[in-house]
Amino acid sequence: MSFDPAQLAQIAPLLVVLAGGVFLLMLEAFSGSRNRSYLMPLTVIICAIAIGLELASWSDAAHGSRVIFDGMLTADRLSIFMDCVFLTAAALSAMLSAGFMREHRFEHGELYPLILFATGGMMMLGAATSLVTIFLGIETMSIAVYVLTGSWRRAPKSSEAAMKYYLNGAFSTAILLYGIALVYGASGATGLAELGQRASVLGTQPIFILGMLLILVGLGFKIAAVPFHMWAPDAYEGAPSPVSAFMATGVKAAAFTTILRLFGTAFARPELATGVVGWANILAVIAVATMTFGNLAALRQDNVKRMLAYSSIAHAGYLLIGVVAMGVVGVEARGPVLYYLVAYTFTTVGAFGVVAWLGNRGDERLQIDDWAGLASRHPAAALAMTIFMLSLGGVPPTAGFFAKFYLFRIALESAAPWMLILVVIAVLNSVVSVAYYLRVVTAMYFREVGREPQPIRARGMSLALVICAVATLAIGILPGWLSDLAALATR
Repeated sequence: MSFDPAQLAQIAPLLVVLAGGVFLLMLEAFSGSRNRSYLMPLTVIICAIAIGLELASWSDAAHGSRVIFDGMLTADRLSIFMDCVFLTAAALSAMLSAGFMREHRFEHGELYPLILFATGGMMMLGAATSLVTIFLGIETMSIAVYVLTGSWRRAPKSSEAAMKYYLNGAFSTAILLYGIALVYGASGATGLAELGQRASVLGTQPIFILGMLLILVGLGFKIAAVPFHMWAPDAYEGAPSPVSAFMATGVKAAAFTTILRLFGTAFARPELATGVVGWANILAVIAVATMTFGNLAALRQDNVKRMLAYSSIAHAGYLLIGVVAMGVVGVEARGPVLYYLVAYTFTTVGAFGVVAWLGNRGDERLQIDDWAGLASRHPAAALAMTIFMLSLGGVPPTAGFFAKFYLFRIALESAAPWMLILVVIAVLNSVVSVAYYLRVVTAMYFREVGREPQPIRARGMSLALVICAVATLAIGILPGWLSDLAALATR
């Protein structure tokens, strides 16, 4: 493998994030100060610098992708677009974390470097053009997120959540690695482009198809698709709420970016996508199961975090419709998926942010009954949560409405009748989801005031919630610019 130092400039944002994580880790270890309030703004600044570098390289990527490090990574608009999503999720989660940790007395400085290290793994996944770098990116991201899940050391549920997440993650990694080994054994290649070129010959080999399906299973764990979802509710509930927000958005977005690259390049051949055991056919079934189970399970939840966890599973099902459409319609389906990921990121971080803001040291107030009368005491927080709930339900004029609209529209461009059935099932599931989202809104506005809420007072939290609420509305009211940007990122 040849190394050209000039290629380091192509991954400058990734280097900034990883170097920033190391810097914050050393600063925390050797500063000797118990006041760690400076770590949060430093984390946000590092993310902002990386976003600035990404935006500065947008115009340079207009002429196509630039493959670097002998085909291991690429610098294209898709990676730039998704890196900005990962960095935004990381910055917002860091802003939510400072006040939450201080209130609950576990203000550990290593949380911020871990957020940056996990984000670095996500950025590696966004730019990965080889099965090797996909594996390295997943492990870099996952190990950091396992530790983040258990970062609330005094809370037994956090340790339990981390253990469940770790065991399921290790199991999924083994399956993924076994799939990669089978694909490499059958093809002799790990580069996605090279695999795509050889797919016409390899598409009939059972070992190659089995490897492809095992890779699909491994990634299914990361997006919490049914039946690989079992870790998500416990992990989301047990983790600190800001970490749950980061897991539900950043990890899911990174996994879907990998799926878009992998199945849009290496396994894009029609015989692999829509054949007898084609991945598009399998994902269509998984999408239906994921949407339906996620929504029906969420209907039964009285715990807000578990409800949002099952909601996240359902949204993975919606997103899989875009992946299926990519196998049937073509790469044009990637644009609506990117739009959906942006809308979902702001909405979900905001929803978990309100959950984090409402709880105090003595009571996290995670039951829906605990939200009774919140609108009369804290109308701004209730309004923000209403915006997030309506967006998750796909109600206009929020970002979630147009996210589903664009996704379903691209799926309907296929002439296959089963795609129409898939969209109809998705629409029915969206209607069902409104029921449990409105339970929270009803409690806040139409129930008698319960216990007096004592929310966390932190400027970082308030600013993050304002950003998420404004972005959720802005993307919904003016959807065209983001849709055009997502389309540019996928060309």
